Amino acid sequence: MEELRSTPLAEEHVKLGARMVPFAGWNMPVQYAEGILAEHAHTREKVSLFDICHMGEFRVKGAKSAEALDAILARPVIDQKVGICRYNFMLNEKGTVLDDLVVYRMADDEFFIVVNAGTREGDAAQFRKHLPADCTFIDESDDTAKFDLQGPLAADVIEKLGFKRETLPAYFKWIKGKIGVVDCLLSRTGYTGELGFEIYVPASNAVEIWNLLMAEEDVKPAGLGARDTLRLEMGYALYGHELNLETTPVEAGYGEMLKLASGRRFIGSEALNAKVPQKTLVAVELDGRRAAREGSIVRIDGKEAGKVSSGAFGPSIGKAVAMAYIYAGFPSGKGTKLSLDAGKASIDGIIGELPFYKNGTARKNI
Repeated sequence: MEELRSTPLAEEHVKLGARMVPFAGWNMPVQYAEGILAEHAHTREKVSLFDICHMGEFRVKGAKSAEALDAILARPVIDQKVGICRYNFMLNEKGTVLDDLVVYRMADDEFFIVVNAGTREGDAAQFRKHLPADCTFIDESDDTAKFDLQGPLAADVIEKLGFKRETLPAYFKWIKGKIGVVDCLLSRTGYTGELGFEIYVPASNAVEIWNLLMAEEDVKPAGLGARDTLRLEMGYALYGHELNLETTPVEAGYGEMLKLASGRRFIGSEALNAKVPQKTLVAVELDGRRAAREGSIVRIDGKEAGKVSSGAFGPSIGKAVAMAYIYAGFPSGKGTKLSLDAGKASIDGIIGELPFYKNGTARKNI
């Protein structure tokens, strides 16, 4: 069995009473002493700090790097302006998803790319294979620490660290700055639906910056458990669940982002243009608090009509919810009644709409 990797903050998590679990090859905190429900509520109401150091970070440089990435990634890169972060996808020739990632345009000829931990090596190999010789590719993951500061009070915390509120980035934009004497990259991004910032610093400064943030009033740590319930309530895709090697971004509901009608050519575009979607991702609202798990069969009129990709109790909405793929040929519109297999029993539900939680502060003006 491969030995689990640990982030620079592993000892800090243990000190805070975290329960550590394996995740994507890493030893990560799933929850702390107060539990997932408390962490979830604190993120929605105040501000939580997440250790996301396991994620991968790449840098691509070169005069033709924008054109090169535009031909590799499914969402346009060529028109992305400096200072912007853009959600994107890396596909294979079949048009299915190798990874979902975020691209930061740092300069006309430089990009910073954040990828999932479990796909880091494969992503790096794909970039190295397809980037031209005049582009430089650097995997900076081991030298980079990443924190997510998420919640309605996140801007207040960042301001106390020395940033001026009027200089903080707008949604899906980034700035460079300092926390104390430590250089950092600060982006207005996140995975919770709340106002938040993702903070990148050198890995050698990880413990120092974590403890500085934790010392601020109202900041509490949150683990992967709360991160998952928060993202599910918002309908955000998770690689390995909503996105995988059996799924296209069109089937996952991201088709309009790709601008296929413009005639763009990128890895997987021919397959996407030729392929009729085989399934559709839908939001499912369930009766009661009992959650359906990944892989549960979805039935419509008693017939197998799809499978659950993610499911959990939604603490902010007081009921169980799920995302599921409905096979082509079955009704998938809002209001469609269905049931989900749950062992010897079944759970009744209805197709709703995303996001489940509609009061997130992610886009609010600060």
